[in-house]
Amino acid sequence: MRRSADPYPSQAASQTQSPGYTSSVRRHMFNLLRTMRPKQWTKNAFVLVGLVFDGKLLEPAMGLAAVTAFIGFCLIASSVYILNDLVDIEKDRLHPRKRLRPLPSGQLSPTLAKAALVVLASVSILGTGLVDASVGLTLAAYLILNVAYSFYLKNLVIIDVMMIAVFFVLRIVVGVLIVDVNNFSPWLYVCVSLLALFIGFGKRRNELVLLEDSAPGHRSSLKQYNLPFLDQIINIVTASGLISYTFYSFEAETALAGPSQMMLTVPFIVFIVFRYLYLIHVEQRGDAPEDLLFEDRPLLAAISVWVLSVVAVIYVW
Repeated sequence: MRRSADPYPSQAASQTQSPGYTSSVRRHMFNLLRTMRPKQWTKNAFVLVGLVFDGKLLEPAMGLAAVTAFIGFCLIASSVYILNDLVDIEKDRLHPRKRLRPLPSGQLSPTLAKAALVVLASVSILGTGLVDASVGLTLAAYLILNVAYSFYLKNLVIIDVMMIAVFFVLRIVVGVLIVDVNNFSPWLYVCVSLLALFIGFGKRRNELVLLEDSAPGHRSSLKQYNLPFLDQIINIVTASGLISYTFYSFEAETALAGPSQMMLTVPFIVFIVFRYLYLIHVEQRGDAPEDLLFEDRPLLAAISVWVLSVVAVIYVW
């Protein structure tokens, strides 16, 4: 006697395929998260600079607003990282480290990445805009500038790194707007700009060393750089940055600290800068600053002690 057919073939098939389908979804979500680069969200801590250095860290309402802006910047930054990977997908396949990223390695669908880009950018701009319209507009400006950077500006020598400094300053601007600062020193804009230039030119130097003759194929602006030129720029930026932070720390009124107290934090900054120079020149690292923060314990310890010392000077002493 012939067996009757399954009255619910589609349901049976879906149950059979369900474990594999679930596994595929999880894999795609994991690869999407990797493309969003959560490690690089540490850069968005600069959004909190206004909160800390304006003396409002202990105000719950201001703290909540700053955290909201931080989350918004993480989302908009992740949309930019996805955009960069989409634009550079072919060039990244030539890079010894970046070729392992989900998009150039084929582990993530470009269609899914584009959809995520739109969703992340929209949620970030609209969400922060509801809290503070000026913050939403600043994030929109950040996105527009990054589009220009991804398609054109990153190919221009020197301008490519200067734009990185602009992006860091916009993080500070968002933090300043969201907490409506009263005692924020303009010197902090200068310090953060020079820090970004220091990291950016250090990254270009590492790319030249790592990629050697294939460097121009990965990033067209690299063919206009060489090691002596980058070393000279790094020296200038390093000296300027240390002097600027010292000048800032000497401004007791805007630093919300008593005379000379903020200057106690200067030695920690000096060590952080010198340690980073050591990692760039001696250990030939620096192409992924976000990795150095977690992988190099002396650097992480120095940054942590500096943060604690700043909080102590402003809020305890």
